[in-house]
Amino acid sequence: MDDAKETAEAVGEKIKRGFEDTTDRIGDKIDEHKADADVKKAEAERDSVKTRNDIKEELRDS
Repeated sequence: MDDAKETAEAVGEKIKRGFEDTTDRIGDKIDEHKADADVKKAEAERDSVKTRNDIKEELRDS
């Protein structure tokens, strides 16, 4: 009976660790996607500012 209890506890602990690992991996992927989105947003903003500045410069030169 004690062996069965210890085995059940070991299995429960292994399942718990597996769940925690999976949760951490999901969180890491979410953080990665958020960072990628932030980079894309910053790049788009940079390109927009550059385009706006180029147009202003062309208008000044005209």
